[in-house]
Amino acid sequence: MSKGPLVTRTELRKRKEEAEKEEQRHFDQEKKAAEKEYRKKDKEISNFYRKESKKQKDITKTRSNEQTKIRERSSTLTKAIIIVAILLAIVIFIVLNL
Repeated sequence: MSKGPLVTRTELRKRKEEAEKEEQRHFDQEKKAAEKEYRKKDKEISNFYRKESKKQKDITKTRSNEQTKIRERSSTLTKAIIIVAILLAIVIFIVLNL
């Protein structure tokens, strides 16, 4: 009647190992695809921000330098106004005395 089991333990073990190997292979493929997609997105993001950083110019101005420039400009303008006022007074004096 029964000559033996239809599937032996060793056969079951082999099938289970093959299924695990196939599952591992499938998992590795999915992992590689996910890593590739991640690298691609990361590269796109880094390129975008690299372009943004190129658009921004480096800051070369400081408050102290700008204040110094303003003070110098202000002093030269004040001197120019005083000189023009003196010359205007001289011209008015000359015109009224003639």
